[in-house]
Formats: sequence, structure tokens, C-alpha cells
Amino acid sequence: MDSEPKSEPKSEPMDISHHIWETKYRNLEAGAAERTIMDTWRRVARALAAAEHADPHGGWEERFYRIFQDYRFLPGGRIQAGAGTRHDVTLFNCFVMGPVEDSIPGIFRALQEAAITMQKGGGIGVDFSTLRPRGTKARETGSIASGPLSFMQIWDSMCGTILSTGSRRGAMMATLRCDHPDIEEFVTAKRQPGHLRRFNLSVLVTDAFMTAVRGDAEWPLVFPAAAFEGEGETIDREWSNTHGAVPCRVIRRIPARQLWNAILRATYDYAEPGLLFIDRINHLNNLRYREQISATNPCGEIPLPPYGACDLGSINLTRFVLSPFTAEARIDVQAVLETTRTAVRMLDNVIDVSRFPLPQQRDNARGSRRIGLGITGLADAFVMLGLTYGEERALSLARDLMRSICHAAYRASIALAQEKASFPFFERDRYLAGDFVRQLPDDIRDGIAQHGIRNSHLIAIAPTGTISLLAGNVSSGLEPIFAASYSRKILGADGNPIEFELTDYALQLWRQMTGTTTGIPDHFVTVANLPVRAHLYTQAMLQPSVDNSISKTINVPENCPFDEFSRIYDLAYDLELKGCTTFRPNPVTGIVLSADETGGEAPHCCVLEREAD
Repeated sequence: MDSEPKSEPKSEPMDISHHIWETKYRNLEAGAAERTIMDTWRRVARALAAAEHADPHGGWEERFYRIFQDYRFLPGGRIQAGAGTRHDVTLFNCFVMGPVEDSIPGIFRALQEAAITMQKGGGIGVDFSTLRPRGTKARETGSIASGPLSFMQIWDSMCGTILSTGSRRGAMMATLRCDHPDIEEFVTAKRQPGHLRRFNLSVLVTDAFMTAVRGDAEWPLVFPAAAFEGEGETIDREWSNTHGAVPCRVIRRIPARQLWNAILRATYDYAEPGLLFIDRINHLNNLRYREQISATNPCGEIPLPPYGACDLGSINLTRFVLSPFTAEARIDVQAVLETTRTAVRMLDNVIDVSRFPLPQQRDNARGSRRIGLGITGLADAFVMLGLTYGEERALSLARDLMRSICHAAYRASIALAQEKASFPFFERDRYLAGDFVRQLPDDIRDGIAQHGIRNSHLIAIAPTGTISLLAGNVSSGLEPIFAASYSRKILGADGNPIEFELTDYALQLWRQMTGTTTGIPDHFVTVANLPVRAHLYTQAMLQPSVDNSISKTINVPENCPFDEFSRIYDLAYDLELKGCTTFRPNPVTGIVLSADETGGEAPHCCVLEREAD
């Protein structure tokens, strides 16, 4: 059974918490109308415990319900909104769509699948690298291709149309390979305000490209040769939706440094695109033996194969701090690990009880049983513990805690495999040969060898924008505290934005405990006064214990010189991150949060159309 944390009194949920619950998660079906969030927790716990066929007395329902209390564990928004209701929706937040076939029927078939997925409540990621570059002639029809960007506009319009019927936000990620001939157009696609506004954009950056950049070499822009008529120079390249290297036609060559600088200049000017270090993502994938990944969910914390799905939940670390703001402050690690074990089982059950927009998504989710257990409230927990975000003691604690959560999750999944069987795609020797699995402790590897494992992947750190507001405006994911107080626009039930005045959870708790209405506690730092390296090193410290990935926005001051800004991405690559996203205040992206005098601009993950619940 899960022990109750012995923390100090917590602040009451703010108005924003009630608003989030009422507009997004409360079930008002006839005969089942929920009066409080406790009713919602009970509904979700009961629905997920229904997968426990060997549990006739409801013991798991009570355990699941217990970790919801006091917002200790926060399931993904789709789980809270849909589990146990009669709504025909998915419990998975996001999906990566199948390959976009380079033909008009194939393109519009992919568009239809995307529309069905979004209509059922899922955000999507799409790799457009499979589409021929603009201006090239097709082998079979002789028609001239309009290029990936033209079809992305159709996806963007589809998303707006689907979302016009309610307050659910559309979240889409578009990726394109760094060697696709239209990459320069992709990089600058959002220079025009409002263009492709429902997409996040990320460049798939290969190790070969980084080598070319650092060697000031020429960089060939290519596309699979099978798409073209006639002869021409070819080189072998791995490509999206191919198995192994294929001959690719060289369309043209450009200086690698020129393309790199164009990417960095675009992110400096309008915060797009992000970078995904795709070779590293694939190399560290636990299912590398059967998957090729070329896209992620919309916020980047789950790299997924075609038709892969996100099954997310976050441990709220603020609820596990004992004696906060005192010399005796500490994390109740044992309670965190007990919650981890229960949460793994709960998220595994989501796979069995959820509906899926497409049968291919169901087959992939049930074949891999991938889950993404993460954390939220890390920055607030630092303040409550008397630690400063980004400094050595905070980094050390975060690293050790994340490692413990990861190992507890893997051990829980091994135990589940003993009880319920391993995930169907499991191949013992090939799974154990994976680089991430090879660095796990011997007892975990021995357990996998002997008993298998229930879930192919277990850990992901999501941005948790909405569910962190539900928990009283705790700091989001592993992000720093945005500001002491600020205004926040949230979409209402009618789709129109409502503005809320918010105070950070840790600050509000400190003021409640000290009886003050002004001032801030020691170690309270925000994005406005944090060095860039604090962001990078925090992400880097946790990445070795995260088998999926981490959603992280590196906030950069508006007056940061471009040369200094450009070094962020080199450092991110050298620190072996799987991706890098930055936000520098700019006139193109726009402002959604407005802080008081201690704050700054909106973080990249927090604009209305980016949140995936």
C-alpha cells in the first residue's frame, strides 16, 4: 500500500484549478455528474482498475485513487477527461501518424487519418520527409511536385476546422530531415506571423550533418532516387520510412554551416524550428531492433514510430517535500517510489481500457505497451527544499531522484511481466542489447532476462502545462518557475480565452506558512534570472534516466547576442541531449503570459495552440 507523505499543510487549489477541472475534466453525463474533483478521481481510478481481471474486490481502484489525492499523481489530460465516460475518445494524449505516401491518394489518406485522430482527442506528429521536393517531376505521372510545405498548409487548415467545434486545443508536430531539398523553406516557414500556427516544427538533425557543420563541409540535399526519372548522382542514405540505406538522388549541395546558421537564425528570430538529434534518438531506442523513428509527439517528450502513441502521467514532486522551507526539508523518496510502482501499473492499464482512433494505433500501443511516466513541480520542490535551480546540489538531487524513479519503474514493469506477460514486441536478447537497457543495474537486466518486461519504455518528462495548473500552478515538468505572479490566458468552454492572475505554488505556500503577503523565499529564481546553462545542465542530468525523452524549453533573454545563442545548440549536442528547443522573446511568436515586474515573456511550450493537455 502507498504511504501518505507527511508534508506541511498545502495551499488550497486556486480558481484556475477549479476552472481547469470544470472545463476539461469534469464529467457531466446524466446520472454521473461529478460534484468535486474527488468524484473525477474516483471515476478514473475505477475505469483503470477495470483492467485488473484478477482483482474482484477492487483493491487496485483504491490504490489508484489514493495516489490521485492531494494531486500527488497527475495522469495525462486525456485520461482524466475520458476514462470511465461514455465519450468516444482516446485516453492517449498524442500520436505519431503513419508514413505520408508520396502520392495524392496517399497524402489525403494520411490527412484523413490525422483528422480522425484529432477529432478523437489526440494530438499528432507527422514526418513530411517522404514527400518529394518542390519543383521535381514524378517518375510515373510527370507532374511537378508542390513540396511538403504546401501540404502542411492543408494539415494546418484541417486542424483549425476540427478544433472549431470546442475548446480542445490542436497540437501538431511537423518534422523534416536536414538533408531534404526543401529544408531551407521549412526552416523559415514561420517567419510570417500566423503561418502554420497550429504546427510545432522540428528539424531532424543527423550526426553526419553535425560533422559536416563542424568540418565546414558541403552538405548534399537529397531524396530517394526511386522517385525520379533518368540518371543523376546518387549517394546512399537512411531515409524516413525505409529500412536501411537507400540510393538518394543529389539535388544540390550547400555549405553545411550555411544551413546550420539559417536554422539558428530562425530559432533566434521566432523560436522555430526546434532540433531533434534523430540518430541519437534511434540509437538509444529500446526497440531499435524493430522501429525507425522520425517524429515525436507535439511537445517532443515521446519519440515514436509510425502509429505510436503517448500514455503519460506525472508525479507531482511538490507533494512529497517534508518540512518545506526549513533546515529539515527533504524529499520522501520512499513515498515517491511507491507512487512510481502504482503509477506504472495504472498507465499500463490505460493501454487496455482506451479506445483508439485507428486500428494501427491500437496494434502499436498494445504491441509495445510504451508508457511515459514523468515528474512535475521540480523547480517548486527545489525552492521548498532550499535549493537553487541549476546549481550543483539541485542538479545532484534531481539526477539521483530521476535515476531512482527510473529503476523503480523498470522493476515494477518486470513484476508486471511476471504477472501479465511481457509486451508482444519483446525479444529478450535484442532488447537487452539496447544501449539504454545495458546501463541499467544488474538486477534489472537479470530480471528482464529471466521474466521479461511489461513495457518497452517507461519514462518521459512532459511539459504538463494544463495538469500543473490543475494542481495549483506548480512549476511545469522540469521547467524553472516562470514568474512569481503573472497573467495567463486559458481557453474557456466556448473556445474564447479567459485571463487569470496566477501565483506560483511554492511562493503561495511559503506566504501561507509565514503569514506574509509580499516577498519571496530564499532560492526562489525564475526564468528571468537563470543562466542558459542552468536549463541545459538540468535537462542533461536527467536525460540518462529517461528512455523516451524530455520536453524542455530553454528561455533566452531578448538581448542575448546571436553568437552566444548559437552556442546553446552546440552544447546541447555535446551534452548528448535528444533535442533542443529555445524561446527568445520576439514579435512573431506573440505573448500569452504576461508577468509582473519580475517576469518575462511566455515560455515556448505555453502558447495556447501548443499545449497538448
